[in-house]
Amino acid sequence: MKNLFANLKGDLFGGITAGIVALPLALAFGVSSGLGPSAGLYGAIFISFFAALFGGTNTQISGPTAPMTAVSMVVIAGIVTIYDGSVEKALPAILSVFLLAGLFQIGLGLLGLGKYIRYIPYPVVSGFMTAIGLIIIITQILPAIGYYPKEDVVFVDTFKPQAEELILENILREEAGEGILVLEDFEETIKRSHEVTESAILQEAEILAGSASSGVIGAIKAIPRAMNNINWLELALALATIIIIFGFKRITTAIPSTLVGLIVVSGVAYGFGLEYRSIAKIPEGLPLPNIKIFTEFKIEAISPYIFTALTLALLGAIDSLLTSVIADNMTKTKHKPNKELIGQGVGNAVAAIFSGIPGAGATIRTVININSGGKTKLSGMIAGVLLLMILLTLGPVASQIPAAVLAGILITVGISVMDYKGLKAIPSLPKDMNLGPVKLSSEVIIMLTVMLLSTFWDLIYAVGIGLVIASLMFMKKMGDLTAERSDISTLEEEKAWPDESDFPKSLREDVFIKHLKGPLFFGSTSDFSALARQIPKTASCVIIRMGRMRYLDQSGLYALEDVLIDLKKSNIDVLFVDVLKQPRYMMERVDIIPDLIPEEHIFKTFEECLEWVKNNISIK
Repeated sequence: MKNLFANLKGDLFGGITAGIVALPLALAFGVSSGLGPSAGLYGAIFISFFAALFGGTNTQISGPTAPMTAVSMVVIAGIVTIYDGSVEKALPAILSVFLLAGLFQIGLGLLGLGKYIRYIPYPVVSGFMTAIGLIIIITQILPAIGYYPKEDVVFVDTFKPQAEELILENILREEAGEGILVLEDFEETIKRSHEVTESAILQEAEILAGSASSGVIGAIKAIPRAMNNINWLELALALATIIIIFGFKRITTAIPSTLVGLIVVSGVAYGFGLEYRSIAKIPEGLPLPNIKIFTEFKIEAISPYIFTALTLALLGAIDSLLTSVIADNMTKTKHKPNKELIGQGVGNAVAAIFSGIPGAGATIRTVININSGGKTKLSGMIAGVLLLMILLTLGPVASQIPAAVLAGILITVGISVMDYKGLKAIPSLPKDMNLGPVKLSSEVIIMLTVMLLSTFWDLIYAVGIGLVIASLMFMKKMGDLTAERSDISTLEEEKAWPDESDFPKSLREDVFIKHLKGPLFFGSTSDFSALARQIPKTASCVIIRMGRMRYLDQSGLYALEDVLIDLKKSNIDVLFVDVLKQPRYMMERVDIIPDLIPEEHIFKTFEECLEWVKNNISIK
């Protein structure tokens, strides 16, 4: 506790500064997620406080981030669709997924998996981050120009026939579930159909219109219509916000430009009484736990999203630990990765219980905290408390913020989060693979694949596919490299080792020597498997030198076994020289030793092997 307050002044200033910076972003991410500004603010409050309290990075400031919000947006949209477009009905299931993601993070930390997160390939991370930027920018174009599909009467009318059909379909489904739908009697169906009012059809049509224009593809389809229905005031507010955010950075970075843009544009819009669209009302008073997460919990509601929850957990882990590394470099300290994952998991789990969206360690806010004097966990906790105080005292004021201002803030976030370093490197990356006559870079292919699939299809599957492609390409490269270094090549290309220079010339037509200089594993077995076919039928013996083969996996083991069986069928003796501990252990497990290679055919040195050859191999 003494250490916690050792840097009280610096932590106080760092926490307050980071909290102020977090405010507009929390509101914006909440709106972007689909749960409203309060969800973003609740997430920022609880994640910042509890991730700092239980985490392993002293200066980390956590809260909703662009990547976590983008994935959350997909989860929310999918579950809301299942619940007929009602966020209120879908909320318990949504928060259950977020809670599960937090619990997964705690599990990752307890299992000690934090140190392995750094092995995610850079092209996958780069493509994902650029996709996040594109998703945010594209999906914020409509609110930035003041176009809301649900309020476009002509557009909504096009969905009325589909809405009426869907309502009637739901009536039939309900009757079938109640056991009252029979072919001979449609009286109940006719009776219920009269309850389908024009207002019900309109409400369903609005839901369909909103769903059709959601996401990247939906937004792109809606842009032509939106351009004919621009609200010039909303567009002006969004553009003014963007200009101030990027322009003020050129003047000074001492004051967060995002906060300046929020206050100036909102103040002008409110002060001059402009008729703008404000954000959703932020509830007053202390945040309360959403008990429905537990009372209305249904495993079937979240089971399709278990993999998504795990993806959220992994994404939050990557996001947080990358920020932890940056914090280490700035403070010359060393974070505890597994403890950090536990802290992030606790923060996300608590935030979910209080209806907040998930988050992670936020790089910009952490850097600001450090530069402002923050050194201990107290700074992150102070940032969370400050946001809670703002909620309690300025909630009604924050509710007057123009929606277009938050859209402008999000567009600047989207522009900033894209990985320009990775994009600039595309022309210079080595072209290490052939696609027909065209030479391409495998890393560029991975990056672009993840970026395009994430943007236009599915974030979760895109990352999974990117990891699979990256892994396969890595295996191919390592296999080729190992084969090259291990001399797993044709016998004609074998180069004699120094101690083989005195090998009797009379035996060279009957005895062949094979060198293994590296691991024999799944990536290098194909060339090795050809060994039996390379040896002429006239051969009497093959010497396999294993002193530099330190590792043998199961694929390599069975490839070796197949070669030995083929050689034995051809009545060719096989001799092993200098078999190391791990390969010998593997071969003993499947009885290659002694069934195929008896102990008397295993030698410690080449000299001992050569002596055996001279005494036992007769020249044909």
